[in-house]
Amino acid sequence: MPANAFHETLCGGGVLIAMVHVQALPGTPAHRLDLEAIVSQAVAEAALCRDAGVDAVMIENMHDVPYVRDPGPEITAALTRVGAEVRRLGIRVGVQVLAGANRAALAVALAAGMDFVRVEGFVYAHIADEGLIEACAGDLLRYRRQIGAERVAILADIKKKHSAHAITADVDLAETARTAAFCGADGIVITGTRTGVAPDPSELQSAGAAVDTPILVGSGVTPENLAAFAPWVHGVIVGSALKVDGHWANPVDPQRLERLVKAWRQA
Repeated sequence: MPANAFHETLCGGGVLIAMVHVQALPGTPAHRLDLEAIVSQAVAEAALCRDAGVDAVMIENMHDVPYVRDPGPEITAALTRVGAEVRRLGIRVGVQVLAGANRAALAVALAAGMDFVRVEGFVYAHIADEGLIEACAGDLLRYRRQIGAERVAILADIKKKHSAHAITADVDLAETARTAAFCGADGIVITGTRTGVAPDPSELQSAGAAVDTPILVGSGVTPENLAAFAPWVHGVIVGSALKVDGHWANPVDPQRLERLVKAWRQA
């Protein structure tokens, strides 16, 4: 497994990653704001998260619905700009580029000096609403070596939310985790069925028992359920619970953010 600083941090445990859902980017159906306003909003939300005491933030183009598998160079360029400005805050930063644009995410992370990427379809194929997402571990790790981005950690979703996994129904979560670890993931992300829905803690326990690779919860984390997750995971990725009314598309709610950080530290 490639050595990188963020992977070492995850191995130490207790990593809280806050989501910054970047406003709709140029060329997408919901695009409204100019790029300067998009950057400013993302930086402001990331600063709130930093000041509240999160360990890292992750930017994502979630407002670019409906997603496509090849979002184009304009999305890669815009996220690089956003990521570089967020990185100036002095906090660890990661990126996910929807949908399944994992090579683009690595390029963004390298250019903007980021610490990690979250990727879909690392091992085994699945069906998402964008269509077939094929396994990419071999190609992605070769690309990471090719561009000299070994310091960028890869957090790999398995049995990902918003997806059908019937074609791999005979491969359970623990075995999928073993495969992701074998193929070189720096962290393994486990989710519920959709955004805002938490996984079953027993799934985290079974995956954690199967591998030494750090395990993260990638959806549905709240102050109320953190205690159930904490014994089995090295980190959590939180979006909806930090937002006004608990909805991912809304701005960060400072009070919700404070409660979540406090609950995580206690857990």
